[in-house]
Amino acid sequence: MLNYCPILENATLHKLTLQNRVVVAPMSRVSTVGDGVPTEQMNTYYRRYATGGFGLTITEGTYIDRSFSQAYPNQPGITNEQQQKGWETIVSSTHEAGGKIILQLMHAGALSQHLSNTRSASSIQPVRHMLGGYSNKQGDFPLPEAMNLSEIDDAIRSFTDSAVRAQKSGFDGIEIHAANGYLLDQFLTDYTNNREDQYGGSVENRCRFTTEIISSIKNVVPNNFIIGVRVSQGKVNDFDYLWPNGINDGKVIFTCLKNAGADYIHFASEGKGFNHGCLTRDRQSLPRLAREITGLPVIANGGLDNPDEAIRILKEGHADFIALGTGALANPDWPIQLKSKRHPLPFNPDMLAQGVTIDDQFTWEDEATV
Repeated sequence: MLNYCPILENATLHKLTLQNRVVVAPMSRVSTVGDGVPTEQMNTYYRRYATGGFGLTITEGTYIDRSFSQAYPNQPGITNEQQQKGWETIVSSTHEAGGKIILQLMHAGALSQHLSNTRSASSIQPVRHMLGGYSNKQGDFPLPEAMNLSEIDDAIRSFTDSAVRAQKSGFDGIEIHAANGYLLDQFLTDYTNNREDQYGGSVENRCRFTTEIISSIKNVVPNNFIIGVRVSQGKVNDFDYLWPNGINDGKVIFTCLKNAGADYIHFASEGKGFNHGCLTRDRQSLPRLAREITGLPVIANGGLDNPDEAIRILKEGHADFIALGTGALANPDWPIQLKSKRHPLPFNPDMLAQGVTIDDQFTWEDEATV
């Protein structure tokens, strides 16, 4: 194995000092009782990443309003006092265990598996089918209605209000979910946006919704409160999608995010890993481009639970941090294992074979240790 120092050294994200460069990636766990209020079981789940040595945890996508943003029936939200207080418990517990935590703010748009009446950039049928395990709803996604300008303004306010709630809850920052095929990515993506107003057409215009959200939040939170953005090429319903103009699209998108005031860029690679989702058709690294043209910290994601691959990503300058999804599920103490020179366990798909909830995971873990 390679030297682990690049991963385990202290690092700074905006004005936040982290004990290492390992981040828990956002993963939907749909584990509330249907009211969107974070539970004590969720507290146990998130706290163990802090005790396991992760420098930063980014929560699962959290819905921001009660109109059109919710993706899944048991998804957590941050739209009222009860939900906010539930998150306060998790934040306090994470901080007590020595970790840092960021809340991901999410609007599902056309990919909601909770709503029948959905909104998107344009009234275009989403490709492929709903995800198994997250909802009783299956089959085709509903045909969305195109958002009007008033609804866009409402969504910007909802993101902003939710960020304020997150800041009051004690979170170290928020991450705007503009990736994986959800609402903001639906505006950014060419084949889901055929608008002819200021939110359609050029890449700059298609990025406008996201940048206006960043700017709005920036105006109402303290300067030391982190505002990150997650972007991706692939989507949960289209893993193989790549930005049509590759590096040129990346230059525009990353510059727009930087100019709007983003504090970091999280480049996700869903489904097929870093070497597929983070590279252009001609094999150029979009995360590395983001670092070079913005000077912002970049988080990379996509099958990086292999320590040698994670170290390569850092040493070759693709990213400043690595985010683990299934690798963190399999190894909630992944950084401690590296520090002890132990090789992390591979993810076992059986962990989630009966469902994707935290309860399903904990039940499997209990049975696996018998």
